[in-house]
Amino acid sequence: MYHPRFYRKGMGTNRFVSFCVIWKESDLWIGIDPDSYRKEIPTFVRRKIITLRGELDTYNVENPEFRTSLVPLEIARTASDNIKKMAKAASKANIGPMAAVAGLFAQEVGKAIIDKFNPRELIIENGGDLFIKIDKPITISVYAGSSLLSGKVGLNILPVYSPLGICTSAGTFGHSFSKGKADAVVVACKNTALADVFATAFCNQVQTEEDISKTLLRTKVFDDILNVLIIKNNKLGVQGKLELKALSPKENSPILEGINEIN
Repeated sequence: MYHPRFYRKGMGTNRFVSFCVIWKESDLWIGIDPDSYRKEIPTFVRRKIITLRGELDTYNVENPEFRTSLVPLEIARTASDNIKKMAKAASKANIGPMAAVAGLFAQEVGKAIIDKFNPRELIIENGGDLFIKIDKPITISVYAGSSLLSGKVGLNILPVYSPLGICTSAGTFGHSFSKGKADAVVVACKNTALADVFATAFCNQVQTEEDISKTLLRTKVFDDILNVLIIKNNKLGVQGKLELKALSPKENSPILEGINEIN
């Protein structure tokens, strides 16, 4: 089922030219630096999403447990590379493979755009999960539902970590299934699909404010993780390589700063 991306309403108007591509349940927002934007990119993205959805839908029909499983699955040897990427990521986080789908789509669309058009800067947003390629710092603000910290803090991303994925899971709002009750769990990894499954897995572990520190401790054993930020009620915990930034009212766009929308 399609769900409107309400958080996009607060995006700014400076750094990127942007457009949205919707196909079935997939709704991707793409931002590209103005010098790199080409009018054929939206059609290219739509074709890529149709291909990705076709692979996923075909595999789900033949293997219905892939869509519903909450634990890792053994994947058919004939599965596509993208199905295998989802399964591999989910296995690392010990959850079901569909937890990787939004991050994987953002990542694969991003890589396809880079291979074809080589943009200087690129942001792909898919349900709050981000694939990011930048050549100067950017601040990603954190939406955390009804928490007083929502939109008040962000992660400052340096180009040295680009490209990377930043994914968010929440147990108190949104349409995605979660066993947890965190207002936001944000995970950064070089691999966007992996960031997606880790965000879901760690969100599942947060029921109370006291779980923040215990969950952060568990994240430290994973070398793939660049950063983890957890918000529960009005408490925040963070660990990793990215700088935490306090945002002023003018800076707290729900996802990122600097957008120039095109229709």
